[in-house]
Amino acid sequence: MKKNSLFSLFLLLYFSALSPSWAANSILLLGDSVSASYNMKPEQGWVSLLNNQLAEQNANYFIHNASISGETTTGGLARLPNILANETIDYLLIELGGNDGLRGYSPKLIKNNLLQMIKLAQDKNIPVALMQIKITPNYGPRYNQMFEQVFVDVANEAAVPLLPFFVEQVATNSTLMLPDGIHPNAKAQPIIAEFMDKQLQQLSLP
Repeated sequence: MKKNSLFSLFLLLYFSALSPSWAANSILLLGDSVSASYNMKPEQGWVSLLNNQLAEQNANYFIHNASISGETTTGGLARLPNILANETIDYLLIELGGNDGLRGYSPKLIKNNLLQMIKLAQDKNIPVALMQIKITPNYGPRYNQMFEQVFVDVANEAAVPLLPFFVEQVATNSTLMLPDGIHPNAKAQPIIAEFMDKQLQQLSLP
């Protein structure tokens, strides 16, 4: 069996196993390590915690977490067609770009990748929301400004909602961050889950 076929089969089994009976609609979260329970158990991560909250609220949607540690916008763009071809997705939430920025990738490349991902979803009439991403000032203020502006420009050009940087409130608190200063720790996850719950409630979700 070819690699792409194996990957598609994995996605089918993965999403089928996670689909809850209480939620009729699914939000695909395409993200990186910050959403992939980095350095902790999956059930400790903000996505799992938020899904628990959504179940308690009898929400009509559930987050399918397709986040992978180390993922870039190029990787997300490569994975997305297989997911869309094999799964019924009602909403796409993109949380990518951080690893691109930390590696000094061209803002133009990041922008093009994000626009292509959004178009793939919109061509299937799937609504999309983009999450603002910020990075540490490794490459200086000019690059950081160009990097952050990418998300504003993409949201405007593609006419999609731009959600605020979701770890803003924990990133400056060392007690809520891992020693690398990039990834929130387990104590930060409930805070992020609560923040994202409020953000999702403001979107036109199914």
